[in-house]
Amino acid sequence: MREAYRGARYARSMKFSLWLPANLPWTDLRAAATHAAGATSGAANWRGLWLEDHFMDNTPEPNDGERGECLTQLTALAATVPDVRLGSLVLGNTYRHPAVVAKQAAAISDISDGRFVLGVGAGWQENEHRAFGLEFGDVPSRIRWFREALQVWTSLRDSARDGSGFADFDGERYRLEHASLNPKPHATLPILIGGKGEKVMPKLVARYADEWNMWSTPELFAQKNRIFTKALEDAGRESGSLWRTTQALVFFDDKARAADMAAKGRPAIGGSADELVELMGAYAEAGVDEFILPLTTIRDVAKLNDLGDRFLTEVAALIP
Repeated sequence: MREAYRGARYARSMKFSLWLPANLPWTDLRAAATHAAGATSGAANWRGLWLEDHFMDNTPEPNDGERGECLTQLTALAATVPDVRLGSLVLGNTYRHPAVVAKQAAAISDISDGRFVLGVGAGWQENEHRAFGLEFGDVPSRIRWFREALQVWTSLRDSARDGSGFADFDGERYRLEHASLNPKPHATLPILIGGKGEKVMPKLVARYADEWNMWSTPELFAQKNRIFTKALEDAGRESGSLWRTTQALVFFDDKARAADMAAKGRPAIGGSADELVELMGAYAEAGVDEFILPLTTIRDVAKLNDLGDRFLTEVAALIP
């Protein structure tokens, strides 16, 4: 069964990345990231390392667990961990002014020599907005604000790229007046949009995104991918111009736990290494370019490293 997908033909080889915990002390986070950057199993290695962007857990009060600040952590990793891509999965737009985010992203892009991916989303976690005094808004408002933020990010990035140097914008929520990114970001600063809505999100991805991400099972991804690919075609973009990424909770040797999590609405997969290889092949068939392994709840660095290494050795190394 392990050889099932070695002969399959895909438009591009499927890659694998690791989603690290944001609640580790810096020395532990650096150790885990350094280990991951050097981890290989034959032809398999981690293409990138990702961190989430939240200020607190989405759990009942009192809620005072440790939680790092995403862009600060990514800046530190950019300066200390070589070779792998680094990205936010994803920045909540409502937490920061998008022009300030653009400046931060340009700096991390420069520090990392182009390895940074600006992953962004509309924002959704209500409790942290309330706790930190941030305007939450309703869903339509957050989508409108996100659309404007995407215009701000792309106009600032692209004006830095094309030599014009300045960007102006006059929207409902955000305004720019002759703003610039200087120092400039690296020549490549991809924007990843996280989202799975079927009405507005596909159009935003088609217009603004270099990469797209959502939580999914293979079946769900195949369904959503058809919708997002149609939006690309409607916008006059080649399907291959969008890099598609996904993640699900992964349980080695525990299909029952995966099924229990799936029943609660969390995309989850589980089983033996052979079965996980089959599932990764199914993701590739559904159109996934990169599977991101989320190990965001593990505080023990040795356990985190062992699980990541096992996935590389027993699963990722067997996917073309």
